[in-house]
Amino acid sequence: MDHGRISDNLVSNMPGDAKAHVLDVMRRAEQELRQLLQKRADVTKRIGTVKQTIVGLAKLFGDGILDDALSDLVDRKNHSRQPGITGACRRVLIEARRPMSARDVCNEIQRTVPTLLVSHKDPMATVNTILGRLAKYGEASIMPGDRGQRAWLWTAEYGSTPSASRSS
Repeated sequence: MDHGRISDNLVSNMPGDAKAHVLDVMRRAEQELRQLLQKRADVTKRIGTVKQTIVGLAKLFGDGILDDALSDLVDRKNHSRQPGITGACRRVLIEARRPMSARDVCNEIQRTVPTLLVSHKDPMATVNTILGRLAKYGEASIMPGDRGQRAWLWTAEYGSTPSASRSS
């Protein structure tokens, strides 16, 4: 079903004033949605920066400076359940000191949490998908790697803007 054509037909069959009103409401709703999505990206980026600061301080002074609640907030606590792959990808990028290829991220996850990717038929595809989403969310930037492949960099660390459009 082509919803675009149906809604075009509905609007085109309305009287002039009603059509103008509906189109105005749609434009305003679209504008507000775009603003909210930008705010979400900005907040997500700021959350990453603050988490990274806390993780950096914990690395310098030891995890003992983190209470249980703060450890949970920055994903540093030893959980009895297995952490998610998205969280693991975030952690790898946050802790990285350089841009990471999907292979690098995958290898680091397998080194630190070997059971996390075991049930995935194609772990590289999973990691690539997650890294692409992190770039879309504004949490990571995509750039050319040292061998021409895509590499991801935690955006908050370097203050750069997301560049998912350069991912080709």
